[in-house]
Amino acid sequence: MRKLVPNMTTDALSVDPDSVLDLVDVSVVREGRKLLDAVNWTVGEGERWVVLGPNGAGKTTVLNIAATSLFPTAGAVGVLGERLGAVDVFELRPRIGYSSAAVAEKLPRGESVRDVVMTASYGMVGRWREKYDEADAQRADDLLAWWGMAEFGKRTFGTLSEGERKRALIARALMADPELLLLDEPAAGLDLGGREDLVRRLSRLASDPYAPVTVLVTHHVEEIPPGFSHILLVRAGAVVAAGPIESALTSENLTTTFGLPLSVERYQTPSGDRWYARAV
Repeated sequence: MRKLVPNMTTDALSVDPDSVLDLVDVSVVREGRKLLDAVNWTVGEGERWVVLGPNGAGKTTVLNIAATSLFPTAGAVGVLGERLGAVDVFELRPRIGYSSAAVAEKLPRGESVRDVVMTASYGMVGRWREKYDEADAQRADDLLAWWGMAEFGKRTFGTLSEGERKRALIARALMADPELLLLDEPAAGLDLGGREDLVRRLSRLASDPYAPVTVLVTHHVEEIPPGFSHILLVRAGAVVAAGPIESALTSENLTTTFGLPLSVERYQTPSGDRWYARAV
């Protein structure tokens, strides 16, 4: 089994083997700059998390650690009951679905949308010599239909609009039936209609008891889908607050997170609670 050498400073730290994701005193330093500073965060079974904070807060760094594509400078990380540094990440990654702009950039623009989704079965970013059966094709088609993309399977990925591309990426992230789903700013760049359509679909996913544990990164409280249960607020690489949305998403915590006096309010919709914030 291939193992990455653990950071010697993490040996005395333990992670919760029963958690889906567990960060213990995690710090990340790159080129002398601290991207994360002693972050502690635990995600349990059945939870739906939002990671919220301003640009440069460390949100994507947290997600990259959860995706096992980045190792911490210090601290310990548990993902799906396995400790980073003591597990073959190439065996762990198929259990994680990841949708991000970085993933989109790697995908061939001339690939069909169905193949973009289907190649996730092998962790590939383009068709090569791998073989797929009818069940793979049917699952890809079903996922595309679930995300409102039933008519787009034969289109090439490069011809999709931004909103269509985001939905195709989430379908791809779900292709291998992951236990953990990571969504890095899925609503970024969408217009109002595209954002609301995506929020509605993510709310449906959150309400599905068979859906994977989900972590969604965003800058905006308006993009929090109904049904998401917990929130992690981060600023300058440090945790401001973490816990159930109802108790952690307060005006005080949001003000600290964004460094601006803010008021946050909740309102009810037929599908669940929505949030909005404004400057005071």
